[in-house]
Amino acid sequence: MNKAPREVADRLKKLKETIERHRHAYHGLDKPEITDEAYDSLVRELEDMEARYPDLLTADSPSQRVGGKPRSEFTKVKHAMEQWSFDDVFDARGLEKWDEKVRRFISTKSTLVGEPIEYCCELKIDGLKVILTYEDGLLVGAATRGDGEVGEDVTQNVKTIRSIPYTLYPKTSLVAVGEIWISKKSLEKINKEREKADEPLFANTRNLAAGSIRQLDPKVTAKRNLDSFIYDIDMIARPFGGSSSSPQTLKGIGEKLSPQASGTDSASPFPQTQSAELDLLKKLGLKTNPYFRVFDNIAGVQKFYDEWTMKRDQLEYGLDGIVIKINSKKIQDALGYTGKSPRWGVAYKFPAEQVTTVVQDIVFQVGRTGVVTPVASLRPVLVAGSTVSRATLHNEDEIRRLDVRIGDTVILQKAGDVIPDIVSVVKELRTGKEKTFVWPQHIHACGGDGKIERIPGEAAWRCVNKDSFEQQKRKFYYFVSKKCFDIDGLGPKIIDVLLENNLVTSFDEIFTLKRGDILALPRFAEQSVDNLLISVERARNITLPRFLTSLSIPQVGEETAHDLAKHFGTLGNIEKARYEEIESLYGVGPIVAKAVHTWFKDADNRKLIRNLLKQVTIANVTNAGTQPLQGQSFVFTGTMPTLERLDAEEIVRKNGGEVSSSVSKKTSYVVVGENPGSKLEKARELGVKVIGEKEFRELVG
Repeated sequence: MNKAPREVADRLKKLKETIERHRHAYHGLDKPEITDEAYDSLVRELEDMEARYPDLLTADSPSQRVGGKPRSEFTKVKHAMEQWSFDDVFDARGLEKWDEKVRRFISTKSTLVGEPIEYCCELKIDGLKVILTYEDGLLVGAATRGDGEVGEDVTQNVKTIRSIPYTLYPKTSLVAVGEIWISKKSLEKINKEREKADEPLFANTRNLAAGSIRQLDPKVTAKRNLDSFIYDIDMIARPFGGSSSSPQTLKGIGEKLSPQASGTDSASPFPQTQSAELDLLKKLGLKTNPYFRVFDNIAGVQKFYDEWTMKRDQLEYGLDGIVIKINSKKIQDALGYTGKSPRWGVAYKFPAEQVTTVVQDIVFQVGRTGVVTPVASLRPVLVAGSTVSRATLHNEDEIRRLDVRIGDTVILQKAGDVIPDIVSVVKELRTGKEKTFVWPQHIHACGGDGKIERIPGEAAWRCVNKDSFEQQKRKFYYFVSKKCFDIDGLGPKIIDVLLENNLVTSFDEIFTLKRGDILALPRFAEQSVDNLLISVERARNITLPRFLTSLSIPQVGEETAHDLAKHFGTLGNIEKARYEEIESLYGVGPIVAKAVHTWFKDADNRKLIRNLLKQVTIANVTNAGTQPLQGQSFVFTGTMPTLERLDAEEIVRKNGGEVSSSVSKKTSYVVVGENPGSKLEKARELGVKVIGEKEFRELVG
């Protein structure tokens, strides 16, 4: 047996203590301090360590338990059957491994020969698990999951939920399992009321559902508009909270429903498949989720998962994945359970937006304007569907606020395409060996003596030397990028080669490159050189906003460049503009105004512009006439079939419209493509018109 080193054993001990504390906060108190994804990440690390060092695995490990202890305010209820939780998978390979394991087991059982292998896929609702007990058709008890063996009696509160019937027809004795949930609109409404009352807000719909079902006063629960989806029937039903050794069964079904209607056969009162069980629950009057599907291959399962990964934000309730169950009850019974989970099912989680990992180092990145950004070098981790090993720490003040140290375990967050961000430090896992980070005074990438200085009035630092090679490279990368001159084929590697061989030293020299200059460089073929030169020629005509964006003026991004171009109309007018006139623009404050004014007064920058104007032509902005999108504001979300996001935004601006990154009541249209984010939901809430690419194109003719 592989014996664990002392430092591993120490970390495992701290992990167990940390997980146990957060588990109690989540399941016992309904006051989670970290997200589900971050919690799951800690548990996965613990499970991985226990798998590598089995001698560290103990019976009281959080990896061996389900749920949490019930709160003392409610009566404890012993479940008739233990309430399990599913193991998780997080990617297609994990799903395939689970399927391979299931199929290997089935192949060893002669009784399963010829039994069809099907997969019943259901949405994994982000709510609170509830166990309902019906005796002779009457609802006699409802309990939370608790620790899997003992839950809490929440019968009176559950009776306030309209989707849960008091009586089943035909009158049947059973134990049903499902999820209590609350809508996103209800969350928003309740949080607004709590904000006015200066009360703490609920973090998400799951927390609100849990808090609502555990109200001591059922009248409060009744006002919360809770809902439910029921998805399982326990095959053995005992009197609620009892421990009788003589079980009740699904009594009553066979007397009132035909085998075909109930999904049963003549030899058993129970449904023979998971899908038939869902149908039976619905026939009995219990609410089920309508989106379940049955597949006969794992490819169909993956497609179902991919579909709901994109569509999950369109539903009124929260999802955190799908649940996959072997459809055949005969196979389920044969597969059975591990110590904590069914072998016949698995939860396929959506890409996590928060995970935990370890800071291995803190390094620096020098931007095109000389601003120095600290970056955390991380132990690689999967977050939001991709493996990341770096995260921005923004600035010196942020490092101090987080108190992040080299060696710390941190919670990492990524939402959509946003650069990963460190949310907080899990300080309970510190060993004392972590290194406090000391902010430097010199950085090699700044060139010369590498000296850096703090920008007056800001949290950022910058290189004192404004012309370091690192800065020059980044400025050139930005100059040729899609949002600026959009020179196809002139990527960072080629820029590096051109700079290193002194073929270009300023932006204008890109337009003076000759075929022979580039062919002389290693690894350049004739066709690729010709294609590059064609792209350079095409880039000689540019709009004023793109031109301004390309210059790497401090504080000036795409939006500010468009504001300047729209107001002043020509480059000459911007060059002559007074500081006060620039500052008076909406959205342009004193810091931006000073940066713009100072940049255009610099002699070297004026020379750069003169040289560029010898090579390129700027299309100045004209305000003559009414344009089709004049006065209208657009927000884009998702991937459109044929239009790139930057191209679509350019179309809006050329036609007199404005582009925004967030949805408000002033937004005219939200243009939606595939895999839209939360902006779509916000548009629906505010009643903003939602259109697709086809309708967008029709607006501009």
